Amino acid sequence: MKMRTSDYVKWFDDLRSKDVAIVGGKNSSLGEMTSQLKKYKIPVPPGFATTSKAYWETIDASNIKSLMKKELKLLDLGNKSLAEVGRTIRKAISSAPLSPNFNEAILKCYHELCARCGEEDLSVAVRSSATAEDLPEASFAGQQETFLNVRGDKQLIQACKDCFASLFTDRAITYRIHHGFEHTDVALSIGIQKMVRSDRGSAGVMFTIDTETGFPDSVLISSSWGLGENVVQGTVSPDEYLIYKPSLDLEGTEPILRKNLGEKEKTMVFARGAGKTTRNIDTPLSRRRRFSLRDEDVIVLAKWAKAIEAHYSSCRKMPTPMDIEWAKDGRTGEIFIVQARPETVQARSSNVEMVSYSLTEASPPDPIIEGTSVGQKIIHSEICVVTDVHDLQKFRPGCILVSEITDPDWVPIMRQAAGIVTDHGGRTCHAAIVSRELGIPAIVGTGTGTELLHDGQKVTLCCDGSDAGKVFGGHLQFQKDITDLKDIPETKTKVMLNLADPDSAFKWWRLPIDGIGLARMEFTITEKVKAHPMALAHPEKITDPDVKEQIMQLTRHFSSPDEYCVVTLARGLGTLAAMAHPKPVIVRMSDFKTNEYATLLGGADFEPYEENPMIGFRGASRYYSPNYRPGFSLECRAIKYVREKLGLRNVTVMIPFCRTLDEADKVLQVMADEGLERSDNFKVYVMCEIPSNVILAKEFAKRFDGFSIGSNDLTQLTLGIDRDSEQLADIFDERNEAVITLIRNVITDAKSCGRKVGICGQAPSDHEGFAEMLVDAGIDSISLNPDSVLKVRQRLAAHERKNMTKTNKKLDKLGLSDMIDSVKETLSHKKTKAQ
Repeated sequence: MKMRTSDYVKWFDDLRSKDVAIVGGKNSSLGEMTSQLKKYKIPVPPGFATTSKAYWETIDASNIKSLMKKELKLLDLGNKSLAEVGRTIRKAISSAPLSPNFNEAILKCYHELCARCGEEDLSVAVRSSATAEDLPEASFAGQQETFLNVRGDKQLIQACKDCFASLFTDRAITYRIHHGFEHTDVALSIGIQKMVRSDRGSAGVMFTIDTETGFPDSVLISSSWGLGENVVQGTVSPDEYLIYKPSLDLEGTEPILRKNLGEKEKTMVFARGAGKTTRNIDTPLSRRRRFSLRDEDVIVLAKWAKAIEAHYSSCRKMPTPMDIEWAKDGRTGEIFIVQARPETVQARSSNVEMVSYSLTEASPPDPIIEGTSVGQKIIHSEICVVTDVHDLQKFRPGCILVSEITDPDWVPIMRQAAGIVTDHGGRTCHAAIVSRELGIPAIVGTGTGTELLHDGQKVTLCCDGSDAGKVFGGHLQFQKDITDLKDIPETKTKVMLNLADPDSAFKWWRLPIDGIGLARMEFTITEKVKAHPMALAHPEKITDPDVKEQIMQLTRHFSSPDEYCVVTLARGLGTLAAMAHPKPVIVRMSDFKTNEYATLLGGADFEPYEENPMIGFRGASRYYSPNYRPGFSLECRAIKYVREKLGLRNVTVMIPFCRTLDEADKVLQVMADEGLERSDNFKVYVMCEIPSNVILAKEFAKRFDGFSIGSNDLTQLTLGIDRDSEQLADIFDERNEAVITLIRNVITDAKSCGRKVGICGQAPSDHEGFAEMLVDAGIDSISLNPDSVLKVRQRLAAHERKNMTKTNKKLDKLGLSDMIDSVKETLSHKKTKAQ
């Protein structure tokens, strides 16, 4: 029976996501977006897809199916190698003619597409779409071929046949075997889509989830100049942007939490001449030093990603993070979505168990190399450097594979690797995607991995949950912690987190916490801003020419050094706030000592020498002083940026080392002058770490909305002990009766004034019974390091149950239990009636 044209091809407009069996995952998704997402004005380049029926007719017409079965049987029996079998089947498919009707249907649609786009011999992308791909349990990413910049009838027909043949690349055969798919059950559809001229613009990939931690409220965008294949294959180290998804709907926000400038070493462009469709050229230095997307484009893409995710989640009736490819036309400035598929790695991850790794080496050496961390694991192994696909047989199973890049041909040996290190690539490149799927750690974009690591070298590969992955020489000690999230009890006392590092913040998003009780600003200044705030407020006062040059390089992507400070600091703090949102995040304003400030870039020109900086020019005293007031202004502007530009209004600020009431008034006035006036919508806390804070707690409570007890400094200043003194370490103890008395007093006074009071010192983690004492004293919250949350929460829950039992026994003894139950029942009944 003769097939109709519509049996061979389908326009994207006529397809839906349910049509996977007809046109495969990619093409059914393109149809879904083209037809269903018009209300969001998400542009998808027009095109059409060939059907699975057309594939089977092509295979059957040339008797290729019997050849397939014969060759694959020889592979199963071990009588023929994978390479030989794949080559034989591919050659047969690529050389076989398409049926006349199928050939005619493709060309008819191609000519109509040319007419629609107003261009003769339109340049198109010819993409493979397998009918089993993009399932939650298997991505099929990169297993079949894509051909870009295909023009004219002859080139198009050959590209279609080569697409069919790519169903039997060595990697695709291996992938199906590994995932249990029958080779003859999987058909292939071809997507033929108008090319976006991103060869003159930029292109890349985005995920609607944090690819390493599964944090669901982020969009991660990778971008580079030219066609997007370089990003997908990991040929380049791309620019990266991290966006906070919930704030995208708030008017006036631009919630970019992170911007990392990539090397973008190559640019893929259209090629001219017979046989070649694309080529890679070296990216000019001027372009490598520029971001490949404007911030406005980043926000547009993130909004589209959010809309696409919402649509697919609604269709599937479950949260569905997405893996999306996009391209920006360099001629018109238009941006297009060219592919979208469900993300498959985090979709399979457990939500009931959290695994974390950390180095425990007392004095770890400097790393040999650093790059972008993929996965969370630390391993010991040997290095095996493979720089060419033809040398894959040299790889030793169980080693760490070190290469310039990987592509799908490398997958068979990637399966045998303990870890992966590449010179190029970003978080969304081939090596990153495959390593996540395989559950092995990887470090991509190291730049010099193949140069600095050598065969047989014993190393520690460290992906501990932060953005930077590191390789250390030798086998360093580490520990693995498993947190069972099912067994963490609820507590009346709030359990919060002490956190400083934005790069590892999302690692903890699954922890059942009540917010962040201490977000240390100093870490973000040191690791992200890198320069002294005064040096950025007044760069003209820097005396060292080398320092001036370094600051110029740091700030070159911003309109001024002070803008660089504000935005960089805000993005670091915003990442911490995003992890816990909408729960409260208490950001402590900077509390460097003068000797610490002096080590920052440019700090030597602004810091005095002090004999005892621990009780010197630090904390609140700096904020209103002419010697630091402009620097504090930048800190305040950063807080405003977090709350207004990033849309994270869960941020509360805390003033450290505030010695006197007069000092409190001065600081609050400076903040008000900077637009941070204390109000019902903006809370200001104070650290309670000086005896004067306790003695005058009721007066401080008139000026601040809450207290956070810093037990380290409070102990130091109560006992008169330098907390860094080795000679006095044996008597430095937060459990000293004098310190406990002060803690109990400030809790009592704070509560009497209706103020919140918590603790962010180390004592509840270190000392058995300390947290229980705080609960009995009436504390509202205890803020802990991540590794202490589980054990302290369990202790608190047990203590609260014990207290409840004691209370109930007392009530029973007094005969009040039944009366209280009756009152509760009456109140509950009244509430229900009112509702």
